[in-house]
Amino acid sequence: MKTFLLIIQLLVSLGLIASVLLQSGKSAGISGAIAGGAETFFGKKKGMDEFLGKISAGLAIAFLVITLLISLVF
Repeated sequence: MKTFLLIIQLLVSLGLIASVLLQSGKSAGISGAIAGGAETFFGKKKGMDEFLGKISAGLAIAFLVITLLISLVF
């Protein structure tokens, strides 16, 4: 059982890393504020970022639950 949970945790953590790295970065500074406002207004790349955000949130919750299960059971 412990080996199974550790393998699942490894797969979830790799998926979480990949989903975070695939998300587009947020621009910083004055130019980022202007470009970010324009992207929000015109809806640039909104769908993919929202999808990756939901996947990241789900994988983060799964990682937390699996980690708690491992710590409580073993």
